[in-house]
Order: sequence, then C-alpha cells, then structure tokens
Amino acid sequence: MPHESISVFDMFKIGVGPSSSHTLGPWRAAQRFVDSLQQQFPGMIPVSVKILLYGSLAKTGKGHGTDVAVLMGLSGQDPVTIDVNEIAPRVSDIHTQRKLHWAGTDWIDFEPATDLQFLFSETLPFHPNGLSFLALMPDGEAISETYYSVGGGFVVKEQENAAAANSVDLPFPINTSGDLLHWCMKTGMAIHEVVMENESSWRPEAETREGVLKIWYTMRDCTFRGCHNKGELPGGLHVRRRAFDLNKKLVGANTYTDYDSWLQVIRQKNNSFQYILDWVSCFALAVNEENASFGRVVTAPTNGAAGVIPAVLQYFIAFCDGYTEEKIIRFLLTASEIGSIFKKGATISAAMGGCQAEIGVSSAMAAAALTESLGGTQKQALMAAEIAMEHHLGLTCDPIGGLVQVPCIERNTMGAIKAITASQLALQSAPDYAKVSLDKVIRTMWDTALDMNSKYKETADGGLAIHIPLSLPEC
Repeated sequence: MPHESISVFDMFKIGVGPSSSHTLGPWRAAQRFVDSLQQQFPGMIPVSVKILLYGSLAKTGKGHGTDVAVLMGLSGQDPVTIDVNEIAPRVSDIHTQRKLHWAGTDWIDFEPATDLQFLFSETLPFHPNGLSFLALMPDGEAISETYYSVGGGFVVKEQENAAAANSVDLPFPINTSGDLLHWCMKTGMAIHEVVMENESSWRPEAETREGVLKIWYTMRDCTFRGCHNKGELPGGLHVRRRAFDLNKKLVGANTYTDYDSWLQVIRQKNNSFQYILDWVSCFALAVNEENASFGRVVTAPTNGAAGVIPAVLQYFIAFCDGYTEEKIIRFLLTASEIGSIFKKGATISAAMGGCQAEIGVSSAMAAAALTESLGGTQKQALMAAEIAMEHHLGLTCDPIGGLVQVPCIERNTMGAIKAITASQLALQSAPDYAKVSLDKVIRTMWDTALDMNSKYKETADGGLAIHIPLSLPEC
C-alpha cells in the first residue's frame, strides 16, 4: 500500500471557526478556484460567479458559516491573516451592495439569494461535503470546478489524486500505528523523534520547530481569549459563554492581561482533583466558544474538536511541569502523528464518520501525546490513543441548528477528560497488543462510520438537532 505523506502542518492548521470542514475547507476551496481562474485567464475577471453547496455543506452550512467562508475566499481574504472582526462587516457589505470584491481587486455583480445556493436534497458521490463554483468569463466561456472538503480543512478537487500530489519520500513512511511502532522499535526513537525526522523531508528542523511553536502560540492565545471573553454566542441558540465565569471563579476577580501572569496564578492555587477538573473543562470551553464566534483557532484535527488538545496541553503545562518550548513541541508532534494515522485509516470528517471522527480522534491524539510527555513508552502512548478512541466509538454528530455549539462545545471537555484518563490508564498498564491495538480500533471506527445512518453525520437531520429544532435567520 502506498504511503500518504501528511505533515504536522496538515493536521494542525491555523484558521477561523466554527468548522474546519464547513468553514476552513470551503474557504480554501474558494481560494483555489480564484487561483485556478487567474492561471487559466490571466488578467481577466469573471462576469459572474455562482456557488453550489451540496449535502452536509448545504444542510448545516448556515450554522457552520459555509456561506461566509466562500464569500471571503472569493474576495481574496485568507483565514490565517484576516482580522476576524472584519468578517461580519465584509459579509454584510456583500449582501447590501450585491457586489463581490473578486480576489480583492475588482467588483463584480453578485446576488447572494441566487448566486449562492444551498442544495439540501442533492449530494455528490465522492464526499458529503461537496461544492461547485461556476464562472462566466468575458469571452463567454463557462468554467465549472468542484471541490470536496474532506475534514480538518483538507480540500480535494474533483478527480484530483490528493495523495499523489502531496507525496514526499519520508525516511520513516507510516500508514498505520504498526508502521509507527516498527520504526520506533527499530531505531529506538520516541514517536516525536520519528515525526521530526519525517518533517525534515519538507523543511529544515528549525523551520518545523518555529512553525509548531506558532501553532502553540495560536492555541495559547485562543484559550486565554476564551477565558476572558464573556457574552452570548452568535447564531440564534442564545448560548452563554461559560469559560469566562468559570475562569473568574477559579482565579478570583483580578484581571490578567497576559498569559504568563494568568498561568502563574493557576499553578499557585491548589492541585485538588476538582480544581484540575474544572480547569481542564474551562480550557476546552474557552477554545470552542472562541471557535463558535468565528475566532482564530487551530484545527486539532478539526475546528469542532479544537478544544481537546489545547486543554490537555494546558493541563500538562499547568499541572505537570510541561511549560518549556521543547516539551510543547514534542507534545504536538506526537499528537499530529496519531491524527494522521486516523486520517489515513479512517476519517477525520464528521460528515463521513460522525463525531467519533472529530472528538474521538482529537482525544486519541491528546492521550498519546500526554502519555509520551509524561514518560510513557511508545507502546503505552499508542495504548492511550486506543483507549481514548475506544470510548468514543459510535459518537454521532447532530449539531442543533447546524451550529458548532450544542452539544459540540461540551463534548470538547469530555474528550479532554477522557484523554487524560486514557493516559493515566496506559501509564499504569503493560500494553498487550494481542488483544486490542490502535489499528484495530481505527478499523472498527471506520466500519462504524460506514454503518452509521447519514442523519447522524453532521446533517442536523437526527438526534438532538431534531428534538431541539432551531430555525436560523437568513443571512
């Protein structure tokens, strides 16, 4: 079987909430369409553009901000650099003026009500998250391109071989946890060391370290912001932010303007079980409340599950003496490799596999990273990942109103706690891979995904989404 090359920066992407598959992916697809037209028709501006959203992108697109994402992508905005406070005004201007700032250079007529269509009853065969762009050029030629947002911000163009396009010769090719364990046993290297060696096939080690720290800084800042922002989340569910109140209860009424001062207070309080549990929940809530507010987050491996790994990493930093750059880099490298194995062997798309593909995978990633960071062996790290996923198998994705809020935000707290518990179990155990291996759990997860009814795969057609219906206002 050919080995797919996935980098740490594929698994961890800086972007904008609330969804990696429904926001970041379509945003990237729109950017790719703009680039494609610019290459095919240099210097030409389309006369008109239409966007067709299919399947899950149509059914939960409003709540997930898919319409916002494609408009921003076509307007030349980038999810990594855009001022998130400018998103809403830009979208409002498009609807008011009925004009689209194509690639950020020229204005073209655009009627949102007809040029951006949600095809609720149509699904493309390759993946539930499909979208097509139709452009009419000045010479009369009509151009159509279809893309699929396959989870975690990954985008595949129709008939494109993504694995071949991203192929890199790695010193330690890995498709399965068995491959990873083989290389670790053969070389004596820890998981993070194997990952760093592979990353050097893309770029110098210094660049990898710098990039991973940038991922960490984004996670850190998101967590800090989420703990210090209050109010109500957008979208119509009237969900109140809870991280602010919980943070205030835990640290007191003092105001902290920087992360380090805040962290010092957290570490000085106490180490009781309840205190630590509250903080892990607070960290996870903070990130996903920011995510629900179109804030800047890191896919880990998705936006809907973006709070699990930061929460467990913050736990490691605050309560396990993990606050060094080296330890943080190792943690994230190990987590990324576990996520890539899940993507290769199953899916990280809730539209394909339900929430087990998001919260379950993120919990497994965090569990393995924490286990290795706390001195566990490679086998114990893989065991921790297996335990974490085993207890997320079958988890459905049924977001109320298509919003990444209920039950999504709380699920991040559950995933983080399960990751820590799985790590502790693995550290106190002798791994026996003759019974349940990580690869067997990944296979089981994929089989479960295939068996799962489509209404539980990010469509808002089942579960909580229909028992607590919400009619979202038109944008």
